[in-house]
Amino acid sequence: MRRLLTVLLGSAALLGGIAHAADKKATEKPGDVPKAIKALHDSFLVLDTHLDTPEHFSRHGWSMLDEHGVAKDGSQVDLPRMKAGGLDGGFYVIYTGQGDLTAEGYRKARDFALNRATEIREMVAAHPDQFELAYTAEDAVRINKAGKSFVFQSIENSWPIGEDLTLLQTFYATGVRMAGPVHFRNNQFADSSTDPKGKIWNGYSPLGLRWLAEANRLGILVDVSHASDDIVDQSVALSKAPIIASHSGAKAIFDHPRNLDDARIKKIADSGGAICINSVYLRASADSPERKAALEAIGRPPRDEASQADVVAWMAKKVAVDKQYPPVRANFETFMASMLHTLKIAGPKGVCVGADWDGGGGVEGFEDVADLPKITARLKAEGYSDADIQNIWSGNVLRLIAGAQAYAKSVAGK
Repeated sequence: MRRLLTVLLGSAALLGGIAHAADKKATEKPGDVPKAIKALHDSFLVLDTHLDTPEHFSRHGWSMLDEHGVAKDGSQVDLPRMKAGGLDGGFYVIYTGQGDLTAEGYRKARDFALNRATEIREMVAAHPDQFELAYTAEDAVRINKAGKSFVFQSIENSWPIGEDLTLLQTFYATGVRMAGPVHFRNNQFADSSTDPKGKIWNGYSPLGLRWLAEANRLGILVDVSHASDDIVDQSVALSKAPIIASHSGAKAIFDHPRNLDDARIKKIADSGGAICINSVYLRASADSPERKAALEAIGRPPRDEASQADVVAWMAKKVAVDKQYPPVRANFETFMASMLHTLKIAGPKGVCVGADWDGGGGVEGFEDVADLPKITARLKAEGYSDADIQNIWSGNVLRLIAGAQAYAKSVAGK
């Protein structure tokens, strides 16, 4: 099986050949890429490493099978738009916003994250003819060949693990195959790139080093997006398998702590890892006083437990504000500038796509997953080969998943 996977991952043409363009029948929208490019795109196995879509799964009246709209309910991923954009699958995120580093905080975070993992599995179980859980790189290839969408799971922020690392094995059993130690604020494992208080551990904490070793032992791909520069350096140096940045960007395009400088992009790529390009943190955006006041007037968006009707009603108000006081946004060219710069540093074997859909991603001209063929069109225009583009879309990520699991298998039973 390992030899078969090596052949599959080493041959972009073969991976492209097994992706079923016939399953992607959605009609083209005005402004879509040329039909020949769309057909080429549909021949690739297309994967996104950071889908925050599970935040919608508990919403009454929202279904993964229905076509939604960014302007209607804010969502960016559903099955019709996945088919329109040729998205064959990806990592569905178990995200928990950072809270207190206390026994009670850990308990609440644990329960929330386990419930989110259950919601992902329930979505798949409810639609077995359309979706299937994936646990290995081979699974993604097999599920795609069967004409279904593959569902990997990832953890964004390992705060819910608390101080009990056996919970990492519990999440692995649910299907988690990628995890990041930290999010916007420092936690018990690691320093964040964006905590306003600054770093407290100078990278990993002692517990965080054990978290890293346990992730390696289990075969969980280590994700350094949101982590501090020290964490990137230490992960490259200490991880027994190559690492990933599941949704990051180039600091050379926009100097933000969440983005990676050229030295670290090169360090990750040279060690065999990859950087998946994000569509957030691409330019500064300062709201005018009028826009701030208008947004405050409509209140915060409904939370996860709100109904679809509640969300649609709030979004109508948000769209009206955007029309009267347009937000300052990056555009598709800025997103591609981040990708092309990273490709220049890391090469096509060190880049992937993790646009942060449903988690703050999306820019002008690149609003939801239906727009994914635009990346293929631009990469072809820049002279990248079909083999390069296949690696960017999924080959690099599948290689990393396989590598993390190969290490785990090599140490099992020792």
